[in-house]
Amino acid sequence: MNILFFGPNGSGKGTQGAIVKDKYNLPHVESGAIFRENISKGTELGAKAKAYIDKGDLVPDEITIPMILDRLKQADCKKGWLLDGFPRNKNQAIKLDEALKAANMGLDIVVEIILDRETAKNRIMGRRLCVKDNNHPNNIYIDAIKPKGDKCRVCGSELKTRSDDQDEDAINKRHNIYYDTKTGTLASAYYFKELAKKGSKIKYIELNGKPGVKEVAAELVSKL
Repeated sequence: MNILFFGPNGSGKGTQGAIVKDKYNLPHVESGAIFRENISKGTELGAKAKAYIDKGDLVPDEITIPMILDRLKQADCKKGWLLDGFPRNKNQAIKLDEALKAANMGLDIVVEIILDRETAKNRIMGRRLCVKDNNHPNNIYIDAIKPKGDKCRVCGSELKTRSDDQDEDAINKRHNIYYDTKTGTLASAYYFKELAKKGSKIKYIELNGKPGVKEVAAELVSKL
């Protein structure tokens, strides 16, 4: 089962991806991790990517896609994989689709977590970190995990915020890319959605991201 995952920052995409990974024993392949691994190992593609990154430039698709394919061809991906963080625009979606077909690697399922922009931003800015255990979920905008005043809802410890969670300009910048339906990340998701409509073997799953983690996970598993 080869799965491509889409969802805006704040939608719980990482959490749902981890649930799918554990339930179906699939490697969770994240594009950022692929870059870091290739650079740390000093691969040829990693060296080429680093040259662009060091200059502050985007790594060209001609380097990124071979890196991703190389990762998807590794032994742990033989029974399937979950790809997250790529493609980020429509052109990348087209190139990834072509590359997967050329490598005889079928894409089975595309998952899109649907969440409106305002709710996604509030969820990011509402996150609170327990100083005792960061795995204790607290969010002032989500009733199910709302803190007890200014204390952790799980253990009662102090809470803190991450600076990047409170950077509204940075959040808006990331969301501008994701919610762009003409050339951005949603456009890349919709490219695969159109393929599914036209009779390809791809199954396109849409999930409502507003309910709690357990509800979204239950819907996802029921549709896979």
